Amino acid sequence: MFRLKGNQPTLHAGVKLFFSEPVGPLARARQRSQHGDRQERREVVVSSELNEWAQWPALGQVGQFRYRARRQGKLVDETSYFITSLRAEQASARELLGLLRGHWGIENRVHWVRDVTFDEDRCQVRKGSAPQVMAALRNTVIGLLRLRQEPNIAAALRNCAWHAERAIDLVTRPPT
Repeated sequence: MFRLKGNQPTLHAGVKLFFSEPVGPLARARQRSQHGDRQERREVVVSSELNEWAQWPALGQVGQFRYRARRQGKLVDETSYFITSLRAEQASARELLGLLRGHWGIENRVHWVRDVTFDEDRCQVRKGSAPQVMAALRNTVIGLLRLRQEPNIAAALRNCAWHAERAIDLVTRPPT
């Protein structure tokens, strides 16, 4: 599954335009949930009709994901688009909704830690392959801490900063 963003502007615009005036059959799935004072609603609409337009042999379905939530009286309404190689007979709209929640949950766990804990957006390493190396190092540290089932990545990093031997153990000793 691939979430469409600005990195594929033609495909993103085409899928967005398609869902503004869809052609052919659409499949839908909805889900509601309540978390404290936050009410959430998710909806997935999928179609197999863009396969010829996109000319990608592996394209199974295109989809629109809509998230609505009411938090502290304010309405949040977000729409995003995605493509998948899974054909309609392989994954229904309901199954895609579950896959999307799981995929973005994993993605958000890593990206949130990189954005907030590592403050990656303010990193001034910008030349050559250094940004990719730094991202790989950050991901490695996050992965090692998760393997050790650290509940709080920021606290574990502070602990390693204060105790160099713990940082060395993190890299040299396998998790138990």
